[in-house]
Amino acid sequence: MGWKGRGAAVLPRGQGLLKEYALLLVGSLLIAVSFNVFLSPNQVASGGVTGISIIVQTLFGFEPAYTQWALNIPLFIAGTLLLGRQFGVKTAVGSVVLPLMVLLSRGLPSLTHNLLLASIYGGILIGMGLGLVFRGRGSTGGLDLAAQLIHRYTGISLGLCVAMLDGLVILSAGIVLSPEKAMYALIGLFVTSKTITVVQIGLNYSKVAFIVSSASDKIREAILHELDRGLTELEAKGGYTGKSRTVLMVVVGQTEVTRLKALVRKLDPEAFVILSDTNEVLGEGFKLMGSGAGP
Repeated sequence: MGWKGRGAAVLPRGQGLLKEYALLLVGSLLIAVSFNVFLSPNQVASGGVTGISIIVQTLFGFEPAYTQWALNIPLFIAGTLLLGRQFGVKTAVGSVVLPLMVLLSRGLPSLTHNLLLASIYGGILIGMGLGLVFRGRGSTGGLDLAAQLIHRYTGISLGLCVAMLDGLVILSAGIVLSPEKAMYALIGLFVTSKTITVVQIGLNYSKVAFIVSSASDKIREAILHELDRGLTELEAKGGYTGKSRTVLMVVVGQTEVTRLKALVRKLDPEAFVILSDTNEVLGEGFKLMGSGAGP
């Protein structure tokens, strides 16, 4: 038993693994329910192996869970043989458990036949499920494994490989199902990606500010004592003048942005300030390093 950060307990390895597998199972259940309640009844094939199973069911009448097993298990075996054992037990479990839950929940009634609502609700639930799986450091296998294989042997970036494979699934949906349903599949995929980000990171966005000023000493003191925020001084050199300058870097919450800008404006109206979003900040004054279950 140990401690990481201030007041954040680190779970023993056994409890940590139990929590990770629980997240994997709950996440897989959410994905399966979303598939059977929203996506499959409305033929919204929003990428991945689940999208392929909807297309195959439309063409040949095969049970989606069987198609998912038929793709997931060989992909996992190929990935293990060609890329090594980096996928781990949880990927193998996810590859088997998700289709099983799709099979067990197939009798659930559809909650809507409105394609837009099905795409949005389905995208949210699948995003929540995948977010939980990722927080448990797991994977549901599928086309992510295929993307890693393509990345390994072609050198194409992993993100592009994933996008290409999902794009092919949605393009196939446009041909087999209808262009309209392909567009709704894109909407579902977009909602899923945004929901995954919310589940993994949360809604507490912060801002990082870079401040270049001739009054950097005064601004530094004001940030430390009036704003009560820590900061970092970066040594830089002007590209045009060649003169050495100090750049102040400070991270603030959304509610503190206005105070920071007013403070800098009061001390140096000519200061150069860059503000940008930052999705996650770990450390004192923000999220403790030990909090959360995500990677």
